[in-house]
Amino acid sequence: MKKILVICLLGLALLGYLDNNLPTTKIVKNAYAGDTVDSNSALQNAIDNQQSNAQVTGVGEVIKVLADDLKGSRHQRFILKIASGTTLLVAHNIDLAPRINGLNVGDSVEFHGVYEFNNKVGVIHWTHHDPRGQHPGGWLKHNGNVYQ
Repeated sequence: MKKILVICLLGLALLGYLDNNLPTTKIVKNAYAGDTVDSNSALQNAIDNQQSNAQVTGVGEVIKVLADDLKGSRHQRFILKIASGTTLLVAHNIDLAPRINGLNVGDSVEFHGVYEFNNKVGVIHWTHHDPRGQHPGGWLKHNGNVYQ
């Protein structure tokens, strides 16, 4: 009986240690799709401080699907509205990553890429892998599919 008590106490002590010392990721409810996503205050920070070249993660609702930009590297373009009400242009390189087929107004898109400030709306790009392996890879998630 004493052995079981000692084992239980050691288990509780280990659980308490791990709870206080392991890195944690804050999970928030996705306001658009009912899924959970990692929260990232870096996006709102970059927007608020008009910063550029900030690696960010977020989620938004498609409010406009634009024509592809076909000059130079081809980009699929659309505008997202995030929970704060801010709108962002997403420029997704479709020469390096698959395009999101069937993207519609009202759809939810999660993203990981680079935020650039501009005077109209912010731009999210680098939503793809880096074929040279020198830049952190980005991605888009739509309807359970990852595009990178």
